[in-house]
Amino acid sequence: MNPVDRYLQHLAAERRLSPHTVAAYRRDLASLARLADGKPLTELGAADIRGAIVKLRSQNLAATSVARQLSSWRGFYAFACRRLGHADNPCLGLRPPKAAKALPDILSPDACARLLQGGPAAESGDALQARDRAMFELFYSSGLRLAELAGLDLGDLDLQSGEAQVTGKGRKSRVVPVGRQALAALGAWLPLRLALARDTAALFVGRNGSRLTPRSVQLRLDRWARQAGLGQHVHPHMLRHAFATHVLQSSGDLRAVQEMLGHASISTTQVYTHLDWQHLAKVYDQAHPRARKKP
Repeated sequence: MNPVDRYLQHLAAERRLSPHTVAAYRRDLASLARLADGKPLTELGAADIRGAIVKLRSQNLAATSVARQLSSWRGFYAFACRRLGHADNPCLGLRPPKAAKALPDILSPDACARLLQGGPAAESGDALQARDRAMFELFYSSGLRLAELAGLDLGDLDLQSGEAQVTGKGRKSRVVPVGRQALAALGAWLPLRLALARDTAALFVGRNGSRLTPRSVQLRLDRWARQAGLGQHVHPHMLRHAFATHVLQSSGDLRAVQEMLGHASISTTQVYTHLDWQHLAKVYDQAHPRARKKP
């Protein structure tokens, strides 16, 4: 087995990364091989890596894309040094290009309310509409990732305690609260689910009775947003961002938001403090008599 395949096997079997993440590492290492003009990766030095970065930048790739590839390469060489007897890591000391930190798109509380109160006309005896409402209430109630919601099983949900057990990145489990509106929507969906479900484990199933795919969830949410007249494309992660921002605005408890989102590092959660500041600055500009001149 060649070094790259051994590394990818390590990511899948030992670090238990998702197939999508492993595939992204595979693409990044294949990109390095192309940039090195076919030279074996184990023979590359720091000058080769710097040259590869220059080539990537010449392709007008975003700085974040270059940084992600460099991170993948660095991880491969760290593994090669640790497990394959490679002499050194040619990526050490190389810094990725700086990128402006993009703030996530979020929905306001009013937009979330419009979205969740709306929705397309009822289908299949209201079952699909009830399912969609339960999914989107749960997204906003608990700050789930798309893959986390699609992967939920009936056994992960505890309506009595108002909690759900979620399997997140790296197959790490966490327990999230489920709010009152989400519990009501789930209570309406579960009896209707019985008539559809062929997959006895999946919490959310499609018209054919099998587990709903992440892509189907995306399409249904976009449809709901258009039906609600929001005038913008809405994707599932926007509800996760809205959850985090609205909880932080109300509580100010960054650590609690980190735990509920399942972030390994609090620095990842800190982006929502910037969104919170934007909200405060907007209120200030609108309300303070000596704020910036109104247009």
